[in-house]
Amino acid sequence: MLKPVQVAYHVADPAAAALKSAQQFGWGPFYLLEHVKLSSCTYRGRAATFDHSSAYGQAGELMVEFITQHDDEPSVVRDLYRRDESGVHHVAHFVPQLDEALAGFAAAGLPTAMRATTADGVSFAMVDASASLGHMLELYEPGPALSGFYAFIRRKADGWSGSEPLRHIRL
Repeated sequence: MLKPVQVAYHVADPAAAALKSAQQFGWGPFYLLEHVKLSSCTYRGRAATFDHSSAYGQAGELMVEFITQHDDEPSVVRDLYRRDESGVHHVAHFVPQLDEALAGFAAAGLPTAMRATTADGVSFAMVDASASLGHMLELYEPGPALSGFYAFIRRKADGWSGSEPLRHIRL
């Protein structure tokens, strides 16, 4: 059974969305990572680029991500949204074994739309569940780097006073 660990919204401006959600909902603080570096990326089986930025924060038990793509290249973002549109883009889940999970989804008629690896070695994939759920599913194994990042965001949210709702990550 999949257990959501993050909900991600496509927005035109992750920084503005983070500030607004901190004010309206008390979520945060948010950490902005601009132009996320990937060491590899395939989109629907072909080599691709994916120039995007994201702001990450905590909303109770769930991480929240605000994501935008900086260009109009074909991608999992452009599959669902134009630059000026907003909405749920994906819900993320940890899986024990990424390849096995992707094979299971493919057998169930849910294709892998994107596979990528971050510059620091975190592999992830987007499964196209838009026909049944209206959004993508993001899958990744909870390795040390990723688990550490989730723990960092959660730790920063514990007891957060509301000050400095947007912070920058530099990698």
